[in-house]
Amino acid sequence: MDLDSYYPKLYIDCLEESMVYEEVLKTVKENNLIEENEGIVVALSGGPDSVCLLHILHRMSKEMNLKIFAAHLNHKIRGLDAYMDSLYVMKLCEELQIPCFIRAIDVPKYCNDNKLGLEDGARKLRYEIFNEIREKLSADKIAIGHNKNDQAETVLMRIMRGTGLQGLRGIEYKREGGIIRPILDISREDIENYCKENNLSPRIDGTNLEAIYSRNKIRLKILPYMKEEFNENIVGSIVRMSKNIRVDSDYIDSQVDISYNEVCRKYEDGVYIFVDLLEKEHEAIKNRLIIKAIREVLGDVNSIDKKHIEEVLTLMGKNKNGKKINLPRGLYAYRFNDYILISLKEINYEKIEYNYEIEPGKEVYIAELGKTFKSKIVDAVDFNAETLGENVQYLDFGKIKGNITLRNRHQGDKIILRGGTKKIKELFIGMKIPREERSFVPLIVNDSNIVSVCGYRISANYLVDENTEKILEFTLE
Repeated sequence: MDLDSYYPKLYIDCLEESMVYEEVLKTVKENNLIEENEGIVVALSGGPDSVCLLHILHRMSKEMNLKIFAAHLNHKIRGLDAYMDSLYVMKLCEELQIPCFIRAIDVPKYCNDNKLGLEDGARKLRYEIFNEIREKLSADKIAIGHNKNDQAETVLMRIMRGTGLQGLRGIEYKREGGIIRPILDISREDIENYCKENNLSPRIDGTNLEAIYSRNKIRLKILPYMKEEFNENIVGSIVRMSKNIRVDSDYIDSQVDISYNEVCRKYEDGVYIFVDLLEKEHEAIKNRLIIKAIREVLGDVNSIDKKHIEEVLTLMGKNKNGKKINLPRGLYAYRFNDYILISLKEINYEKIEYNYEIEPGKEVYIAELGKTFKSKIVDAVDFNAETLGENVQYLDFGKIKGNITLRNRHQGDKIILRGGTKKIKELFIGMKIPREERSFVPLIVNDSNIVSVCGYRISANYLVDENTEKILEFTLE
């Protein structure tokens, strides 16, 4: 059975009982939150939001053949009240015949041990535990009871912090890890009425009624003031703005995805961002490309602020080669040659190692340089040096014996020039190549002999002369 076949029937039922149920079904359908036969773990605190959510999903389970589970975390913050919350959750789940999983963890101790704020630490721990339970049950989704008022409070709080377009999207209906929010379009008032209509008696967290946290101040003071003085439907207006912004943001994100495939490449050690291509993008796209690259490496962008994005973008500037920026959560941003690398790996630019076997006529991508080595063999009679591109070098292919490799410089490397043998280190000093850039100037090596310092010199032993029959043209771009 597909969703469309049973939604009309559900609409008739909910019109008789509660418009809330109908609105949740609409949200589920429009945002593809739940599919038939799925297993759903409900984050059940015992408060009105989560109780309403559990009850609605329990009703939906009969029509969509869902497997509903409940997960409750006793934070050990509120003493006896927290214990009573757990008892209530157990009793409610028993009445609804829903399997319930309860964990008790000393959240203040966890936050102290991990150097996290109480609010952030509790949130992090909740999601970790809920996801652990989801995996053990082989369930598909984790349902969270965020509501319409939560959405307005979140957007308003982000405005006060100076958020960008992405922040104004507010809370998402779903995100990675199977997190869904089916009651995000339901107001707190409607949720409380739903609980009364269905004889539910949720627990009330007294700390939510105290104006001691920023969110509580917005909930208890700022939004009521705005409602009384400016707009009695302020919550609806803020949420509507958020939805409008989400449409525009989705379009920009689609353009970012297109640009990302051109500007960025992901490898084992991180994401490489090509500076010349990044510079051509609009500022709005640049910012999002950096964010997307960081998300690719970390899995999310928690703790990453606007200032961190701006710091990474400074690496596009001149004289930034070899520079490193330390970012939160052990992340680094490096400027190497023509690219920026976002990585969890700490790199010493003077010790970068690479060694690639070169097969004439085939392209080889050099990940450490963010460049591609291209080459081809031509007959000497057809060769014209004046028609070559600016960065193309050439040598006598007939003088190549054995394997060709492209690698970074090694200590003691020497090249034979017309004026005699010279150490590569001395050559770099003479050409005024900055120390931090020297590992990024590759050498072409034939067995143990240095054939070329790419982009700069060709060994005298491999120069084209009157006896040359085949010429190897090559470039790094």
